[in-house]
Amino acid sequence: MSLLRNVGTIGGLTLISRIGGFARDILLARVLGAGGVADAWQLAFQLPNLFRRLFAEGAFASAFVPLFNRHMAEGESEAKRFAGEVLAVLLPILVLFGAIMMLAMPWVLWAFANEDLRGDAATYDLAVLMGRIAFPYLMFMSLATLVAAILNSLSRFAAAAAAPILLNICLLVALVWGALQPASEATRAATGVGLAIAVSISGLLQLLWLYWFMRRAGFRIPRLTPQVTQRVKEMGVLIVPAVFGAGVYQISRFIDLAFIRGLPDGSLTYMAMADRWNQLPLGIIGIALGTAILPALSRYIAKAEDEEAVRLQANAIELAMLLTLPCAVALFITGFAFVKAFMEGQAFTAEDARTTGMVTSALVVGLPAYVLVKVLTPNFFARADTKTPVYTAGASLVVTVGLNILLVPIHGVVGLALAGAVGAWVNIALLGGILARRGFFRLPARVLGRIGRIGLASALMGAA
Repeated sequence: MSLLRNVGTIGGLTLISRIGGFARDILLARVLGAGGVADAWQLAFQLPNLFRRLFAEGAFASAFVPLFNRHMAEGESEAKRFAGEVLAVLLPILVLFGAIMMLAMPWVLWAFANEDLRGDAATYDLAVLMGRIAFPYLMFMSLATLVAAILNSLSRFAAAAAAPILLNICLLVALVWGALQPASEATRAATGVGLAIAVSISGLLQLLWLYWFMRRAGFRIPRLTPQVTQRVKEMGVLIVPAVFGAGVYQISRFIDLAFIRGLPDGSLTYMAMADRWNQLPLGIIGIALGTAILPALSRYIAKAEDEEAVRLQANAIELAMLLTLPCAVALFITGFAFVKAFMEGQAFTAEDARTTGMVTSALVVGLPAYVLVKVLTPNFFARADTKTPVYTAGASLVVTVGLNILLVPIHGVVGLALAGAVGAWVNIALLGGILARRGFFRLPARVLGRIGRIGLASALMGAA
């Protein structure tokens, strides 16, 4: 029941955040549409956001949480010192990386911008400006992720799950301002800059929010001189492969950006809008489950309670399929209707809605696999094995890129979405097979039977 309660807490707060995200995207579609300014904003925002998901939420948490729980088993003072050592090294790295990226923003964005955006000097300069303003968000959120990982390890999930709501509030304020102004290209450009400012402000607010809850929990990170200790080295060794293994979904987004460069104007916006629909169940179910089980798995494994770890994994998969399969079928069938109802407007045309709906249906083919990746990879990370997911993610990416080369010339941005979905299924097949062969994962007959009935009911629902 504790798993269900924790997932309910994280998922419920994530649902509120996703609803705010939908309101944000509806306003975004109506204010910016799917033209050059919209693509410039998506490019500027996705860069720090992708780095955040890849390094901060993915690799960092995957490496930090198991080690933190191991040190907690030795005593809270050891865990505090470990957190202090990590913070002392992380902070100067973030400042240096942020400064380099902001200086290099014109060249960095050039690598991912499509031909239409590159050819419009004014809009491209606007994208660079927005990218520079928004990039501090990554630095704030990396620090916030450290604090959130500590809170989650202390079984205090609510504060971290609620933090993204602040991002949507800040962005909605900027969009409401833009919606109240006379519609013009200048208004769209000013709104884009306002959104970039709102992003960085939201990162700072989330950091302060989480820090306050950490202090309330009685945990204080000591201030230490930056020093690469043995424990920091151990975490660094785990992070490098975790960047690839835990972040296959985000790395796929980087690849998508590279392929989108050659597609028509608006393709980046179609993909971003469709991904919002895909992220709703993925965030509520997959990320909630992954966040909840990683600390618990780490504790079980630290105490050599392997059977409890296997049982927890099986229960998590059953819960994931119960919630995900009906969502995937519903979104596959009604994706266009949802997009048309919520996003179509003066700036976001019927053709924009049709294309976004098709991309949404293609993306959700892989939704169950994306969720299961979030559920299975913590089993490796809890055992301080961040290398195996690298191999499975590598195979998945090879398949994805190969399918991109085949499908994009024929189906455009829809082909991108479908290739990523197939690649995710390859990844999950390899992850599950390796865990089962090592004896770390098995599904009892009763669980398999329930999953089969869930799949049948979902299929009948779709056929009705």
